[in-house]
Amino acid sequence: MTTINRTSLLRFCLALLLASLAATSFAAKKPSAAKSKAATAKVLKQSLAKAASKPVVEDLGPGAIQGKFVKRANLKLEAASPEVRQMADWVVDSGDNQNMPFVILDKKEARVYVFHRHGGLRGAAPVLLGITAGDDSFPGVGNKPLSQVKPEEKTTPAGRFLAASDKNIKGADIVWIDYDSAVSFHAVVKGKPEERRAERLASPLPSERRISFGCVNVPVNFFKTALHASFKKSDGMVYVLPETRSVNQVFASFYDVNEKEKLASAAQDDPIAKFAAPIKFSD
Repeated sequence: MTTINRTSLLRFCLALLLASLAATSFAAKKPSAAKSKAATAKVLKQSLAKAASKPVVEDLGPGAIQGKFVKRANLKLEAASPEVRQMADWVVDSGDNQNMPFVILDKKEARVYVFHRHGGLRGAAPVLLGITAGDDSFPGVGNKPLSQVKPEEKTTPAGRFLAASDKNIKGADIVWIDYDSAVSFHAVVKGKPEERRAERLASPLPSERRISFGCVNVPVNFFKTALHASFKKSDGMVYVLPETRSVNQVFASFYDVNEKEKLASAAQDDPIAKFAAPIKFSD
């Protein structure tokens, strides 16, 4: 055998030996399938725990509209009465809702508007109201059996209310408006057949939607997904617009945001007004 052949053979044998040693070392270090699964599960568990510890930021959609002098509610494309728009703008500009979700009830139009805490509209829907027009609750009406409530006492009171979710005596979800008067938001109930509550809710006429004892009946799906959902994690504010009195009679701190913007703009353009006392608005 030549020297070249012997050298080649030695190199070949050495290569086989090194390959064998490498394979043995790899097999010794390679984890078993069970250990690999356990490690993967541990990593996944740690990742989930880490993700759970991070604060969840709720996507509330478009918020209030910030102008140069004032801040306004974002009603998006919703058609709302001037009274609703003025009230919503005042709530947002003044911060009267105290960073809580809020609701505006337009009794004249028998319609409710639900807002996120940052001033963006969550949704709107028709509602059923107290059968009698009026802005006050009668003393003691909340303690009377329904059978003893007189027609003139079946009003939905106007005002500013701190609202909270609860359950009624039957275990159904409600949102209190005025606890003392037993007035709340709740999903529409069937009522008596002659009351035609579902039919009235679908009517385009606000006058047709006056049928309740004073509580506000809301479409079932809207109550569940928008109104009640807004009060699950926190309390909120409810603003019930008056129908027999003026807004300022019911809401003493109310001001017209449009007027505030005009005055602020005029003061900036007037060089003399710049040295006058600043305009103050109650909040």
